[in-house]
Amino acid sequence: MPEWAQSMKEIFRAETISQFVLTGNINDFVLVEKDKTVLFFSLRKYLTEVMFQPFVVVLLYDRGKGIEVAKGCEHFFNYLKIVDKFHGTRYASDMGVGAAGGGKNADKILESRGLLPGEPKQALELIDRFISVVSTFSKKEDAPGSTVSLPRSAAVVIDYANFIVPRGESLYMSGDLGASLIKIIDWAENPAITGSNIATVLLAENLMDLSTYITESPYSAKLQVKLPDKEDIAAFLTHLLAGEKEFASMCPIEIPVLAGKLVGLSRVNVKGLILRALRNQKPITMDYLTRLKKEIIEKEASGRLEFVESKNTLDDVAGHDEAKKWLREDTQLIKKGVTNALPMGYLLAGRIGTGKTYLVQCFAGECGIPFVELKNFRERWVGATEGNLEKIFAILHALGQVVVFVDEADQATGKRSGDSGDSGLSGRVYSMLAQEMSRTENRGKIFWMFATSRPDLLEVDLKRQGRLDVHIPLFPPEDEKGISDLFMAMTRKLKIKLNPEDLPALNFKDPVSGNELEGLLVRAVRRFELQPEGEKKSLAEILKEVVAGFRPSRHTARLELMDLLAVKECTDDRFLPSRFQSMSAADVDNRIAQLGG
Repeated sequence: MPEWAQSMKEIFRAETISQFVLTGNINDFVLVEKDKTVLFFSLRKYLTEVMFQPFVVVLLYDRGKGIEVAKGCEHFFNYLKIVDKFHGTRYASDMGVGAAGGGKNADKILESRGLLPGEPKQALELIDRFISVVSTFSKKEDAPGSTVSLPRSAAVVIDYANFIVPRGESLYMSGDLGASLIKIIDWAENPAITGSNIATVLLAENLMDLSTYITESPYSAKLQVKLPDKEDIAAFLTHLLAGEKEFASMCPIEIPVLAGKLVGLSRVNVKGLILRALRNQKPITMDYLTRLKKEIIEKEASGRLEFVESKNTLDDVAGHDEAKKWLREDTQLIKKGVTNALPMGYLLAGRIGTGKTYLVQCFAGECGIPFVELKNFRERWVGATEGNLEKIFAILHALGQVVVFVDEADQATGKRSGDSGDSGLSGRVYSMLAQEMSRTENRGKIFWMFATSRPDLLEVDLKRQGRLDVHIPLFPPEDEKGISDLFMAMTRKLKIKLNPEDLPALNFKDPVSGNELEGLLVRAVRRFELQPEGEKKSLAEILKEVVAGFRPSRHTARLELMDLLAVKECTDDRFLPSRFQSMSAADVDNRIAQLGG
């Protein structure tokens, strides 16, 4: 049994909780071993035929299809006849059921869609009354001589539950929405139901999409259906490829290695990826796997995770020698699997233009594990942002080892106190991130890498040791050699052919960042390409003129403040230039205060 199914079985046997909320990878296949044969069922079929095999009646409901009787049609039909008799309804007699022999046609008729109510108000009322009947008779024997067999157990599966009891303020939980919520809560809290052979299951991809009255209820069990791991995928591939004779010639990769490359995908997506290649006679190469996996995961995350692929390495970074050395050491530890010596995360701080993002991209090209950037996950709708984060976390866990980059982290990560203008969203985002980042079982598996020029705007708890262990400050070069090295790095980045001896004197009075040097180069190339026909100045001559007329940023106080904030956050003196190493913590704080920080 999968972990979630085993937990569900054990909890139900304890007879204290009978309502289960299943979230996560709920639209995937579930492995079933039956008579020494391996099968893969949908989750709905797995619940009906495996988990609820001993139950007399199994009902499925969602707003799109209405009520479906997956098992025990005769029993539910008998219940509908009683409802019709006392309330004057026609549930059982619709479409000639009563006239055509009643229960004889019940199996076929009740399996048809559209006969039973689809709207939550009527459908949940009908299910609720049925549950009451089952709870009443679950412990009783049939009456002597009775021709009607009483249903003593029932399971109800509510699919797409987030469309029936969505997250929202209690103010909006009135009317039909409130009535539906109360019924579902009652199924979890009513002792008469929990003490009977009745189970209710809510299915939703994201727990945070459901009403807080359900997610925070102690009367229901919240179980996550996880994405398959390497062993699960290998077992699925063995089953999937059993009859595919062309696989061996189309794929030179052994199944265990192939399974490792596909970690992070659901079985459904694995099937689609493999069969897409086989049916179209495309070789299954490492490049094909990487490209398709990236495409699928980014689509699953709705564009909120983006894989960072870089051909650059830390050799392409000018300066920042100690930072590069530290990151290279961590790369060695990752490859050796020494997880207890690895940080939980990094904080890159420094003024704008010091190459924080570029350093991260070059690290991505060297570290040898998946590297993703967390994009804008915030939504305007209540609960949507939390649901996005929940799905992102599930994908990160499934990837096994991954570096997660958060750029402009001070804007993305929320605040402990929240914001009165965003209905507490900022506080909830902060709480979810802080909780995820502090899980020690993630050490060596999920590395967080935050970059910001204003680390003071990050919550202290978020950047503490145990979440972002290593704080690396980045500064602009301070001498002409450092500036020249950075300048040449910019020429390589822009693919400009320029020799070191062609560089003009770069003795700037104030620190100059990489973005300013890049701007100088772009202006020089622009003037070079726009020369009139008669003029033929070399790029080096034009660059000398551009440098002579260069006006560095006049926001010197703000840039100095960013430098000092990075110094204040630094966790190791080795990262600091000598002029900052000699400053005491009090001196740094005093200067920050003078600059308005």
